[in-house]
Amino acid sequence: MSTSPSASPSVGATAPKPSPSTSAVPPSDTPRKAPVTTSLAGRIRPQVIYPGVATVYKAGVGDGACSYGPSSDMMIAAMNTTDYEVSRACGAYVRVHAANGASVTVRITNECPLPCAPGQLDLSEQAFAELAPVSTGRLAITWSLVSPDTAGTISIRYKTGSSPYWCAVQAIGHRNPLARLEVRAGGGWRQLARTDYNYFLSPDGYGCGNAIRLTDIYGQQLTINEIALRPGAIQPTQAQFTRH
Repeated sequence: MSTSPSASPSVGATAPKPSPSTSAVPPSDTPRKAPVTTSLAGRIRPQVIYPGVATVYKAGVGDGACSYGPSSDMMIAAMNTTDYEVSRACGAYVRVHAANGASVTVRITNECPLPCAPGQLDLSEQAFAELAPVSTGRLAITWSLVSPDTAGTISIRYKTGSSPYWCAVQAIGHRNPLARLEVRAGGGWRQLARTDYNYFLSPDGYGCGNAIRLTDIYGQQLTINEIALRPGAIQPTQAQFTRH
């Protein structure tokens, strides 16, 4: 992965007010609010406008490096390798603005490898067409994270081949970028490492099939119970992070 610095951002709107925290244990599928923070955000941070360039690619059925599978919504994009940051950008929604005043909101589902530069977004043909004719091919843009009001609920999937002795699990459809995924293990929580293909890995299977706790970049937490260890199955929940 490239270690070159990300495109120089400019600070946008005033940071949102912190959400009140609570000491109560949340019920299953209920968000627990915590003070707004950017310490969990990685390279791509809220309330920051990033300059870059938009290019265009044939997205096919919408699958990509984030391992979500085919997409029914083709307003999608591939993030440059630097800002993809070992899949931390996966699932993020970004609002893209062109100099001509056109804009489009896309979900990050793929990685744009080098020579894609920091700040660059490779848009699906459908998304690029919202900004300019596809034949333009390349366009100066700015973009920033958004927390859309149209997101549904989160689903959980264990990777094919998962078992009580090795498993990988992912969250699909989260409104805000995901910072951590933990599984309940030994009376506490075990944080799983994120892979570049956007699964969280338990190499010894410890905690697989137990409750899952998701944390977004704002510090909100969701505890999801009753997710069975069913490799390859997309299991819906009633959970979703609140908007920011």
